[in-house]
Amino acid sequence: MTPVRSAEILAVGTELLTPFRLDTNSLYLTRHLNDLGIDVRSKSVVPDDAEELAYRLRVAMERVDLVITSGGLGPTADDLTREVVARVLKTPLAHDAAIAEAIRSRFEKRGMKMPEANLRQAMVPAGARALNNPRGTAPGLWIESGDRLVVLLPGPPRELQPMFETLVRPELEKRAQGRKVFRRVIKIALRAESQVEEIAQPIYSRLADAEVPIETTILAAPGFIELHLSARSDDAPVADAALDQGVAQLATALGSSVVSTDGKSLEQVVGDLLLARGWKIATAESCTGGLVAGRLTDVSGSSGWLVGGVVAYSNEIKQQFLDVPASLLAEHGAVSEPVGRAMAEGVCRRLGADIGVGITGIAGPTGGTPQKPVGTVVIAVATPHATTVKTLSLGGDRPTVRGHSVIAALELVRRALLADAPA
Repeated sequence: MTPVRSAEILAVGTELLTPFRLDTNSLYLTRHLNDLGIDVRSKSVVPDDAEELAYRLRVAMERVDLVITSGGLGPTADDLTREVVARVLKTPLAHDAAIAEAIRSRFEKRGMKMPEANLRQAMVPAGARALNNPRGTAPGLWIESGDRLVVLLPGPPRELQPMFETLVRPELEKRAQGRKVFRRVIKIALRAESQVEEIAQPIYSRLADAEVPIETTILAAPGFIELHLSARSDDAPVADAALDQGVAQLATALGSSVVSTDGKSLEQVVGDLLLARGWKIATAESCTGGLVAGRLTDVSGSSGWLVGGVVAYSNEIKQQFLDVPASLLAEHGAVSEPVGRAMAEGVCRRLGADIGVGITGIAGPTGGTPQKPVGTVVIAVATPHATTVKTLSLGGDRPTVRGHSVIAALELVRRALLADAPA
């Protein structure tokens, strides 16, 4: 049985070298391989070019135990992975009648005749084992060549992921020779990356030198920071205990800005707090155009605590549906703390919610003034006992300003719920 300690991933497809298609398969595969203790040494995107793919495959097989390809198993002329792998391994392709019949049956069940081109997908390198693909016509292939393992997977994630989880991962678990990787994620809102780094750096150093060393990576996005902690070990309880201690130290140092230490999203944490209180939430959004409500509805079961929302882009809608007084709009302008407050309180009254969010701002790139430049965003959160209003000055382009505003709004809701919690 071929032992597996290291791997390389080749994502095949010229479309992945354009701005129109993103390679998500490599991220998915890397996560699962790391979980098994298999070290991913390299990831490459390779065009539909036989010579380039052959070169990358040869190089990969010289330096790692396992090569996984994704893509290039379709029926068209530019789907070259099978042919190139067979050439590099110096093994002939042979027609597999069982695969051909399975593809033909798949078409017949849909009332269609199988095109002859699909027979290319039934050509298999000698000695390869076919991996069934119930979601598509391209079977995967498992090939052992000396002390190297080559696994060919289809490109569409909806086909690749179940094939990997049901047919490939169980086999790799038997062969993985490295220590498994255990992880934790700490999510932090409304802190600058440099602030988090300054607080966490002394703790990083101690964790890295511990009996079970912990690696820490910081990832930043507008309004949000993630700390990823990982430990390699053959002993799961030992690794878990070390990670728990590391998470506890970092969470204590970072304080109330920590959203979660168990990987939960901010919107899930907000939903849990609302559910625990028995409260309902409603949103009134201008510059974010419903993005806050959208994030909340990403959470399964959100119907239990989300009443609804109003996208109040114009002043007329603010007045008509949120009861924002015309005098406030005239005196302070739509992007102002009095109007944000009125929006949050108005949506609570109108929709019968316990907590309301009001957002109004200038997302850009136009619309700013010297007094209210692009990136000025007002967020208000109204509860039965108080209304909190905050004005932000955000940088970046329109999507960045809007995305940061959503995070800030949800974080202010989280903090309002915690502050309003019963003693």
